[in-house]
Amino acid sequence: MLHALRCVGAAGTDTIAEAVGTSPAEAGSALIDLAVDGLVTFERGPFGGWRITAPGQAADDRAVARELDTLGARDLVTTAYQGFLELNPELLDLCTAWQLRTAEPDRIVAAFTDLHGRCAVCLGPLAPVLPRFERHRGGLEHALSRARAGETGYLADRLDSYHTRWFRLHEDFLVTLGRPRH
Repeated sequence: MLHALRCVGAAGTDTIAEAVGTSPAEAGSALIDLAVDGLVTFERGPFGGWRITAPGQAADDRAVARELDTLGARDLVTTAYQGFLELNPELLDLCTAWQLRTAEPDRIVAAFTDLHGRCAVCLGPLAPVLPRFERHRGGLEHALSRARAGETGYLADRLDSYHTRWFRLHEDFLVTLGRPRH
């Protein structure tokens, strides 16, 4: 729960529930428990939501490091991240093309589809070891499916867009590997 919140940023219970693959009721209960422990907080308002605290980040850092060591997955995640980094500039270019409408929407959706296929190859080996990466892949697939069905706002214009989900995946790689965002 802490790790998902850290990767998502400020979010409502439903978003966190989706990120961890649980029900909103279960997520809400867990988030309240984490708040009692001082690991998360809830802020009201239009930009509010659940947020991880500094002690929560420290706890997540320890948990993720233990997880990688226990599973022996550091090299696997590093290799996947290197593949992801090769795709990242292309995703940024596609989002710019979409937002500036410099190409036909069908061509941009097709380019996102191609990129997604290559991203799925990067994430494939991680899913059996760290299931949260399969949830990232599924979230990307959902956004892309909506865009291919004509809801093109799911490319880069919504809070649950492909672009937003890509950002969360990038954040998960960074946090998992203990790397700062540049």
